Amino acid sequence: MALGSAAHFLLALFKVRSVNLAELATGFGGQAQVDSHYKRLQRFFRSFEIDLDHLARLLVRLVPVGDGPWRLTLDRTHWKFGQVDINFLVLGMAYRGIALPIFWSVLGKAGNSNTAERIALMERFLAVFGVARVAVLLADREFMGEAGFHWLQTQRIPFHQRIQCDTLVPNHWNRMTRIDTLLGSLKPGQAHLLPGRRPVWGCFVHLSVLRLDDGEFLAIATSGAPQAEAIDAYADRWQIEPLFGCLKTRGFNFEDTHLRDAARLSKMMGLLALAFAWTHRTGEPLHDRDRPIPLKKPFSDRSSPSPATASTSYVTSPSTSPRNFRISCGL
Repeated sequence: MALGSAAHFLLALFKVRSVNLAELATGFGGQAQVDSHYKRLQRFFRSFEIDLDHLARLLVRLVPVGDGPWRLTLDRTHWKFGQVDINFLVLGMAYRGIALPIFWSVLGKAGNSNTAERIALMERFLAVFGVARVAVLLADREFMGEAGFHWLQTQRIPFHQRIQCDTLVPNHWNRMTRIDTLLGSLKPGQAHLLPGRRPVWGCFVHLSVLRLDDGEFLAIATSGAPQAEAIDAYADRWQIEPLFGCLKTRGFNFEDTHLRDAARLSKMMGLLALAFAWTHRTGEPLHDRDRPIPLKKPFSDRSSPSPATASTSYVTSPSTSPRNFRISCGL
């Protein structure tokens, strides 16, 4: 019964493009009344269970991402239902301009995740796929921290992590200096790769800095991955933003849900991940034919782009490819 209900759920979701159970009930076929379908959906979410490890293995088979290693991207998506904060921490896999959701957790609070929550999510990935499947982990400034850096290095997980531009690092004379002060002479479009590894929060990392079009600094800490690829690779972090848009207002309207229980929200995310993978698998060969489906402009589900979104959109634009930046070394 659970498998049949899940199939009915997905088919109805493709019809109504909303996770609101009352609307989903109108997408069910058959002779039963809409109210009967609604009650069936309620029972379904109360009783069925998803093995999220098995689901992760299924997702990477549905979407042809290969056997890895993969570029992983970590981010949050958050909204409110009444007074309840619905806040997901999501680990995705960058693939052809959009991330595939692999693991997630419901934080049950507003605001950022903590180090323990981020480590727990990564441990789930490692338990299923192993560290050899990680090409690099990409994460924004929100996810920085000494304990997180230390854990990633201990686990030998390569990463490109954006850090604050006011982070203190040693200069040529071993004096602690803010990154934006040390590289204040950079002009927009210029990148600088600091030679050698520098201590950041007690961990030694390579540092790469790009001056953005608006004058802001994109500073990336790298460990276990080629420093020369840091800026180009970090652009793939943005691929999780279109994913959130597909799950929310530009796709399945996840924000329509009235679910508030963490376990049921996680089940809903699992079904949406399966629906997303299914549609991607169907749409990809259509797009790759002689007449590709036109792509919409890059978007963000947030009302205004975050600095990270703006920066990664900038560095991936055709006219300002990171490979064409003027790169300097020294200091």
